[in-house]
Amino acid sequence: MRRPRTRHHPYGRGRPVKRTVLDLYCCQGGATAGYQAAGYTVVGVDLDDQPRYIGDEFWQSDAISFLTVHADWIRREVAFVHASPPCQFDSDCQRIQDNEHPDLIEPTRVALEDLGLPYVIENVGGAVPKLREPVMLCGAMFGLARTYRHRYFSTGGWALPQPGHPEHAVRQVKLGRSALNGEAIQAIGNFAGVGIIRSEWGVPWMNRDGIREAIPPAYAEWIGRQFAGHLAAKEVAA
Repeated sequence: MRRPRTRHHPYGRGRPVKRTVLDLYCCQGGATAGYQAAGYTVVGVDLDDQPRYIGDEFWQSDAISFLTVHADWIRREVAFVHASPPCQFDSDCQRIQDNEHPDLIEPTRVALEDLGLPYVIENVGGAVPKLREPVMLCGAMFGLARTYRHRYFSTGGWALPQPGHPEHAVRQVKLGRSALNGEAIQAIGNFAGVGIIRSEWGVPWMNRDGIREAIPPAYAEWIGRQFAGHLAAKEVAA
C-alpha cells in the first residue's frame, strides 16, 4: 500500500528539501521527524499500516522486499537509507518473557549492501555485537533532560563521529512506577509519562506504542546533518 503525503510536518523548520531519506521499519516516525527537521524528504516503509506516520510518503511493505522490488527507484531518488529493524530479538525484556522475534539486523544489512547506497542501521545495546563499529547516542547529548535512551548506529558507505557522552545528571526511574519530578523516564513497556515524553521529544502525534519503538527525533536530525556534511566534503574533494 502506498500512501503519499502532501502536508508539511510541523516538526520541520521550513528548510528547503534537497534530498530524500528512506526510513525502513519507520513505525510512527521518530527518525522520520528528525530527518525532516534536517531538511530531507522522507519516505517511510513498515510492515504494518501506520496511520499516525508523519513522513512525506508511506509504503506498507516488508522492508527487505521493498529494497529489492524498488531498487532502481531507490538508487535514483534516495540519498541514504535509515533502518531500525525491530529490536525485540535483542531486548532484555523480551528475553525475560521468553518471547520469540525474528533477528532482522543481518538480513537488512545484506540487502542494504546489495543496494549500494550509504545507510545507517539503528538498534539497542543488546544488538551491539552484531553492529559494525556502532556510535552510541544518548538524550543527554542533545539536551533532553528526562531521556537517556542509549541507541546504537552502525553506518555503511560513510562514517559518524562519536559525540562526547555527558554525565547522567538525574536518576532514571525504575520500571513499574511513575517518574518523580526531574527523574529520567525509561520509555519502554507500559511506561508512565507519555505526555512528558511527547513534549520533550516534540512528538505530539505519537501514542505510547509509537514512543516505545521510536528514537528521539533529535538523534536523526543530528545524523541527517552529519550526512549532509559528508556529502559536502565529498563535493569539495571532487
